[in-house]
Amino acid sequence: MSEPWSCLPLPLAEDVAASWAAVFPEGLPGWLLEDACISAEVIAQALARSLFLRQTLERHPEQVRTLLESRTLSEPTTPDYLQARCNEYLADVTDEPGLQGALRRFRRETQFRIIWRDLMRWADLPETMAATSAFAEVCIQGALNWLHDAACEQYGTPWGIDPVSGSEAPQSLIVIGMGKLGGFELNVSSDIDLIFAFPGKGETRGGQRSLDNQQFFIRLGQRLIQALDQITADGFVFRVDMRLRPYGQSGALALSFAALETYYQDQGRDWERYAMVKARVVAGDQKAGQVLMESLRPFVYRRYIDFSAFESLRSMKAMISREVRRQGLENNIKLGSGGIREIEFVVQAFQLIRGGRDRELQQRELLVILKELESLELLPPQVINELREAYIFLRNLEHALQGMEDKQTQLLPEDELSRARVALSMGFDDWQSCQQVLTQHREKVATHFGNIIATEEDEESSKSSLEEGWFELWLAEVDEVSDTEWLEKHGYEDPGGSLSLLASLRDSRTVQTMQTQGRKRLNQFMPVLLEALAKVERPSETLSRVLQLVEAILRRTAYMVLLLENPGARTQLVKLCSESPWIARQLAEAPLLLDELLNAESLYNPPARDELQDDLRQQMLRISYEDLENQMESLRHFKRAHTLRVAASELKGTLPLMKVSDYLTWIAEVVLDHVVDLAFSNLVARHGYPGRADGAANATDFAVIGYGKLGGIELGYTSDLDLVFVHNADPGLATDGDKPIDNVVFYTRLGQRIVHILNAQTPSGQLYEVDMRLRPSGKSGLLVSTLQAFGKYQRNDAWTWEHQALARARGVAGCSETLAAFEAIRHDILCQSRDKDKLRQEVVEMREKMRANLGTAESRREETFHIKHDAGGIVDMEFMVQYLMLAWCEEHPELTRWSDNIRQMEELGRVGVLPVEDAEKLREAYIALRSNIHRRALQNLNSQVAGDAFADERRYIRSVWQKIMVG
Repeated sequence: MSEPWSCLPLPLAEDVAASWAAVFPEGLPGWLLEDACISAEVIAQALARSLFLRQTLERHPEQVRTLLESRTLSEPTTPDYLQARCNEYLADVTDEPGLQGALRRFRRETQFRIIWRDLMRWADLPETMAATSAFAEVCIQGALNWLHDAACEQYGTPWGIDPVSGSEAPQSLIVIGMGKLGGFELNVSSDIDLIFAFPGKGETRGGQRSLDNQQFFIRLGQRLIQALDQITADGFVFRVDMRLRPYGQSGALALSFAALETYYQDQGRDWERYAMVKARVVAGDQKAGQVLMESLRPFVYRRYIDFSAFESLRSMKAMISREVRRQGLENNIKLGSGGIREIEFVVQAFQLIRGGRDRELQQRELLVILKELESLELLPPQVINELREAYIFLRNLEHALQGMEDKQTQLLPEDELSRARVALSMGFDDWQSCQQVLTQHREKVATHFGNIIATEEDEESSKSSLEEGWFELWLAEVDEVSDTEWLEKHGYEDPGGSLSLLASLRDSRTVQTMQTQGRKRLNQFMPVLLEALAKVERPSETLSRVLQLVEAILRRTAYMVLLLENPGARTQLVKLCSESPWIARQLAEAPLLLDELLNAESLYNPPARDELQDDLRQQMLRISYEDLENQMESLRHFKRAHTLRVAASELKGTLPLMKVSDYLTWIAEVVLDHVVDLAFSNLVARHGYPGRADGAANATDFAVIGYGKLGGIELGYTSDLDLVFVHNADPGLATDGDKPIDNVVFYTRLGQRIVHILNAQTPSGQLYEVDMRLRPSGKSGLLVSTLQAFGKYQRNDAWTWEHQALARARGVAGCSETLAAFEAIRHDILCQSRDKDKLRQEVVEMREKMRANLGTAESRREETFHIKHDAGGIVDMEFMVQYLMLAWCEEHPELTRWSDNIRQMEELGRVGVLPVEDAEKLREAYIALRSNIHRRALQNLNSQVAGDAFADERRYIRSVWQKIMVG
């Protein structure tokens, strides 16, 4: 008699044979064979396809037996069945640990059933998606019911106006499911995207003390997340992602209906419209929830055919392409080219564009919408069929990948055994056959995606014909004399040097060992590039800069294709590299920045702070906070991309100096905001929230203070960040998690993590260099101070130079209450009464020390002028302003409003401390000197210029210094 695994392919047969005795040490149990559809051979097939099924049978056989007694595996998994089983599991729960344990045991049982039926193909795709979605709903509702009752016992019952009846009534939390949960399309190992809402304002009744409704529902929401998301000895139920809520990670955990409606009406972004297409109420008061969903419908679906959506669709297409290139996601069947996301995107595009008029499109399930698109004749039947078949294949493949180990992944496996498991689950004899069909589906999807969401550049497929001479030059098909003459004819100022550079590239080992396809692309790209260079000033010099980029992308020739197919991007590349070696180096270090060149309009119009924040939120939505490496890489790309846009705008003249610094400072502030959220969330996941005397949670009580150029809103392209960290929590309390630590330890670790995220060198470089030496007591001081200790130090122990630094300080990220408290301390310190003569002497002495250490040596002053540190330079002006601020804030407290030198000068003139003429001339000189530093930075030059530069400005600055600081 043959063994049960004898019909399996060889590597799987050996694998199952090796594990059989461990799974069934006493032989195959009879209860497992009571289902007529299950045999030893079927069990061997299941063990071959899934390590999760194997481990569950090995470690929890009694639970599998209970599962089979409740319903055989050959019967479908229905919502009613799942509800009944959930009720049984939760029937005896008496406390939250018990609730968590019951839900996690229920998950193990349900996952076994769903994954078995899916991988054995006893269930089709619609059943698997519906069962997984229904399982999530009954878990959320079951947990919510129990936790709501427990919260009401503790805090009382929340009351307010019922949105259905219009009269007062008890309120409940409304849980909105987004993404695949909202669309009844959850995969077998997915996270769940949720938004929490409640009907309206009010307070709890019947508790020991009343709570505001929002506080009640925030606490309830936190406990619900913990019940589902927290990893215990029994595992977890679902990873919960709340970042799709208004304002993302920084937004309140639960919002009223009115607040949600106002947000989406006033601030809703295009990507949030896409997210809301699938939104539906999955738990809580369904009737009240429907009132909310109806109020949000106009935000999602316009009443007319919304052709304006095409522009945002193009942007989202570009974002998808960037993400694939950035993260190397070609083997990701969801995010890669021709993957699941592209099918979803096509369908949602039609929903948003036409859903307002064609209400048939206002549904959630993708396969249903595809039928409607065919009925409405919006897409040809062949396209519909190919998208449908590809979607079913890709989703089944996704489940095969995830069902192997009950693991959230969409990456194709690389090891032989995993590939064999997937191929078997998908009904193929081998991996090659499976991959061949997968490739066919992905190619079709990519084609339809490109055709439907085409950009103007995509449509301009015709390429201008090149003169043959450029090909002959690159391929070295003619003699050197002819090549030299050709380059001279086309404006190359150093043809010999250019030919030498091209020969070095051609003969390099990297080029010589390129694959055929890559070499073909290089040979297409270089002649086009050489022709483009002929249109800028000093083509030879620009070529030397651009070749840094070419060398960087030799192994990633998709970037060459991008530049070949996008003449506009190619033009911007050579133009920017011609104007700035700094930009050329940035592009060479991070070729992904080439994506920024695709849209000249956005390249030369960098976004304002709110738009920056929104852009970062969108980029980070799908990266787990636990995935610190990807978070850090994405932050670095975000900073580089937006800094490039600022630099391009400055070179073009669309941004004046003041705006350049504003934008560079905004980029840093937005990054810091996210880094604080990221670091705080990671620590909270491990230790809980810092304790507060009022018992409130979900507040950081932490603030980042910017000093120097960041505080003064004067960041340059290479500026570091002078930071000070403060918190306003009770140092005597501890966090409220399972592994509590003292608040002091929590905030110290928070500061350390923030510095690490900013400072660490990754493949994309460093985010910002951080300088913490301005904190109280400098290097020997605590990394994070309490506000009380910070204020005490400033009043009693700080040196004059530290008060000078405080004049340029401001809060840049963190808790708004803590930031306001810092500002009050700053105001008080700056307004202290001071002896003006003593103050002047101390400031002058400090300035002389700085000039001696950092300024130009006396022997070289005639030939060199250091714009910042020499007499008549920027630092002289800064010290004068700081002296005047410290001397006169007591009499003019309004001076403390600003932290930047320009507005401080203007304010000093306005209140009469500084003659208006001096204020205006100093301002003009300050801008002139700083503008020069900015421009030199873009040329990779330092702050030292010729000795006779800025003679008039320096003379005037020295005269004002003499008048104010010497007398």
